[in-house]
Amino acid sequence: MNSLKTHSIFLISAIIRVGLILYGEWQDAHMEVRYTDVDYLVFSDASSLMASGYSPYKRTTYRYSPLLAFLLLPNSFLSRSWGKFLFSASDLLVGLFIRIILKQRKVPEDLYTYSVLIWLFNPFTFTIGTRGNCEPIVCAIILWIVICLMNGNVVQAACWYGLIVHFRIYPIIYALPIILLLDPRFFQSGLKPLLCDWTSDQRKTQINPEVIDQCDVWMAFKSIFTRSRILFGLVSGSVFLFCTSFFFYLYGWEFLHEALLYHLTRTDPRHNFSIYFYHIYLNYERELSVLEKLISFLPQFIVQLVLIFCFAKDLLFCFFVQTVAFVAFNKVITAQYFVWFFCLLPLILPWSNMKLKWKGLFCILLWMGAQTHWLMWGYLLEFKGKNVFLQLWMGSILFLAVNTFILIMLIRNHSYSPVFRPHGCTKRALKCE
Repeated sequence: MNSLKTHSIFLISAIIRVGLILYGEWQDAHMEVRYTDVDYLVFSDASSLMASGYSPYKRTTYRYSPLLAFLLLPNSFLSRSWGKFLFSASDLLVGLFIRIILKQRKVPEDLYTYSVLIWLFNPFTFTIGTRGNCEPIVCAIILWIVICLMNGNVVQAACWYGLIVHFRIYPIIYALPIILLLDPRFFQSGLKPLLCDWTSDQRKTQINPEVIDQCDVWMAFKSIFTRSRILFGLVSGSVFLFCTSFFFYLYGWEFLHEALLYHLTRTDPRHNFSIYFYHIYLNYERELSVLEKLISFLPQFIVQLVLIFCFAKDLLFCFFVQTVAFVAFNKVITAQYFVWFFCLLPLILPWSNMKLKWKGLFCILLWMGAQTHWLMWGYLLEFKGKNVFLQLWMGSILFLAVNTFILIMLIRNHSYSPVFRPHGCTKRALKCE
């Protein structure tokens, strides 16, 4: 019965996605506003160039790894919608991985089913893949890395991590929490890591800053050079360098600049959710000073470090708050970035004390309201040609404030839940630390 229920959920989800892909083809052919994401056209053009023996970077604005163009080669000879089906399949895979992770943590079936439903039937997430955005692939691989770590497969996790950082640079922010998590108390040669299950976690209270054990941080630094940490660093670094070197050999500096360096130095004068867009727009004709670049980078860097040292042991929650903060404080924010933390949200809900009624509903409406407010000014600027740059910038500030408020609310209502417990200790003595 349970298996039938799960199969039905995924079957309905797959039907919805196939239906949207087919509908998208019809809308593209018959309506002025296209359903397909403009990035998908860029991916497809780059893939077509690769299929013809040319560099994918001959397509202007293609700023991704050649691996993406390679994955979309069937677009040229099988179907132009191949990539959409691939991205939507990855979307479904994310739902499956959410179920596996929560089931391994012994979360009750009703709770992990709700978490899967939140991902699979979220209108934002299922339109991302069907419109031709590649982010579901990244989300699926990140969750697979978590599964590998939970099962003690450090080498496999490292291989996938090196690959995904090459494919999409932003997961580099997860390197430090993973290294801190590979504690010798949890990862011992020949032994599978012991997971803290959901039942044990329910004995815990809400986290407060005073509870964080500073000795853990000191011990982590003191024993930083352990077998698991060195292995993860060497393997992931080797995979990243191999992929990067191979494509540098094929496509030269053009690849290095477009796929990697561009994302580290990117400044976008077009309107986006970031609070920095207006300053960049006003000063786009000149080079930003070192101080200006530092001011935009420091808040993001400091917030990341604080979150990592507070929540590294609670890996999934750490990934989530890191990603929300990274996106909120980034120099460029587009709607597709939201899926980076949407895929992690279902994994932290079983440990949240926030009820949907009323705190949860208030946070959802507040976030949607702030986004709608920004989109209203964006519409007036882009489609009506009105000079509302200042109002749009104020909308970006409001959106950052709302994201910060919701992040604080989630932290205050989260039950701190380390993923692993040390070997050789009883559950009673540990209580999941």
